[in-house]
Amino acid sequence: MTALGGAIALGAGGVTLARALMGPAPVPPAAVFAENGVAIRGADPVAYFTEGRAVIGSAEYALDWQGAEWHFASAANRDAFRADPLAYAPQYGGFCAWAVAAKAELYSTQPTNWAIVDGKLYLNFNDDIQARWSTDIPGFIAAADRNWADIGAGGRG
Repeated sequence: MTALGGAIALGAGGVTLARALMGPAPVPPAAVFAENGVAIRGADPVAYFTEGRAVIGSAEYALDWQGAEWHFASAANRDAFRADPLAYAPQYGGFCAWAVAAKAELYSTQPTNWAIVDGKLYLNFNDDIQARWSTDIPGFIAAADRNWADIGAGGRG
């Protein structure tokens, strides 16, 4: 009998032994890219649409959504997000759009590496990746949409 088979035969205590032999159960990925619990490095997601640039928000205008704290530059932006978060939240939870598409992996992003395409916000890892992503935006979006269901948090967005 293998060690794993023996562990299963031992019942509840064996499950603990099996976990010790196999390692911890995989942890599902986060729904949102956040550092220290703050989504998208504190950037105000509404400002991309209203000001056309990355604006760092303030904890004064914070809102909890999808397990992260989102910062906004104003109460009006916070309230707009609260009313329709999917209209403003970055795609793929704010993880790097190119990495979700090309590597099926979750990578961090920088607030200054962004684009709005067909009314949706996409963020990327850095300038080089943003340039690479820009070479085939429709293709990368299609690939990322397919991959997100498997690697993301069920396609939340």
